[in-house]
Amino acid sequence: MNGHYPKPGGLAAALAVLIAVVLAACSPKGAAGGDAACGLSDDDFRTEGILQAIPVRATFLDEVSWDIPHQNWGVREWDADFRAMKNMGINTVVLIRAGLGRWIAAPFECLLESEEVYYPPVDLVEMFLTLADKYDMAFYFGMYDSGKYWQEGLFQREIDLNLKLIDEVWARYGHHESFQGWYLSQEISRRTKNMSRIYAEVGRHAKAVSGGLKTMISPYIYGVKTDQVMAGDKALSVEEHRREWNEILGNVAGAVDILAFQDGQVDYHELYDYLVVNKALADKYGMECWTNIESFDRDMPIRFLPIKWEKLLLKLDAARRDIFTIATAIILKSTTLTGNGKYTP
Repeated sequence: MNGHYPKPGGLAAALAVLIAVVLAACSPKGAAGGDAACGLSDDDFRTEGILQAIPVRATFLDEVSWDIPHQNWGVREWDADFRAMKNMGINTVVLIRAGLGRWIAAPFECLLESEEVYYPPVDLVEMFLTLADKYDMAFYFGMYDSGKYWQEGLFQREIDLNLKLIDEVWARYGHHESFQGWYLSQEISRRTKNMSRIYAEVGRHAKAVSGGLKTMISPYIYGVKTDQVMAGDKALSVEEHRREWNEILGNVAGAVDILAFQDGQVDYHELYDYLVVNKALADKYGMECWTNIESFDRDMPIRFLPIKWEKLLLKLDAARRDIFTIATAIILKSTTLTGNGKYTP
């Protein structure tokens, strides 16, 4: 790869869902400051071919957040959000985690009994499943992240918590038609690769309890934008990434169905080469290969502002260069999707 991006090709079958919605939101016709006010249109200034896009089929629900602000929404706002997502072509929503540390998304008895967690005021899991039922969307349940046990090497403690959680969640929520899968929430890379024990045991249990529903992971590439590398560590080369993840995925084969690497920790001109490796590894171990396109900007000094659209286009282009072999799905990791179809902080 020479580091240069060619002009996007034809891909007549690709849907311009994401970019079209964004541009419509930026310059609404008839609104102050829009086309009617200035007499100009964004169409007048678009460069050749750049606005072709690919379908975005899934997104995370990042409401029990590690480092992204909360929406503080009620069911009315979430209903508008689900409706907007459905209209944009998104058919799958993934609860990014059932809880983090003391914060939990629903009153899970197993966590209330064993962990020092706060009792939640809203059952977000029931709300999200009800809305997913309403809009005929698939819902993936994200696991509990203690924020401590697995990071301290107490892997079995993290495993046991989530095995109990799976049993409780399936018994309570498994009747929902939209409940279609599980998300193994702990995000790992090379320095936490022993976490593959959690992926393997928790993933197999989730599949066994639910009659074989799919499981998904979304790890990150140990690239130039990881916190550790920015603090002085060395990023993994493409070949090192291939070797290390060949070992990790070999450990979880049969327990993980969908591999959705995050795309934000490498530079834009590097991304395509990593995507090629990710797809080859997924094929080797019989996994679906998705790409997790982060719509927040890792280049800014504040976490996490919405990404510059040109940067997002570069990442979309890396995934779409050979869309039918590089990625079978795109999942968007966003700050938030508002009810009128605009991505905002």
